[in-house]
Amino acid sequence: MSDNITKKQRSYCMSRIRNKNTYPEISFKKIFKGFKYQPKMFGHPDFVDKKNKTVVFIDGCFWHKCSKHFKRPKTNMAYWDEKIRKNVIRDKKVNSEYKNKGWKVVRLWEHHFR
Repeated sequence: MSDNITKKQRSYCMSRIRNKNTYPEISFKKIFKGFKYQPKMFGHPDFVDKKNKTVVFIDGCFWHKCSKHFKRPKTNMAYWDEKIRKNVIRDKKVNSEYKNKGWKVVRLWEHHFR
């Protein structure tokens, strides 16, 4: 099945997807003020508490394949299947790296903040 909008329109739509200051991140910021927001660290965690060696990731249901809310796109399926598969593999690698170094890893789903 082909896309029903032009490449230029699709590009514009995708460019509007934010990766900073999303609603779940802003909600978390208000509650957990002791965490540093989006530090430059391996795996790009959303929040870090270095004192307690804790990293927090807030994962989008689509981008990280939430078992409750993930809906497979109907267009360009091969691309999206591979993209999402790589995201899930990368998440596991990042978790493993932090755990091997004695850090606690917390992953929250975007739907926890709705």
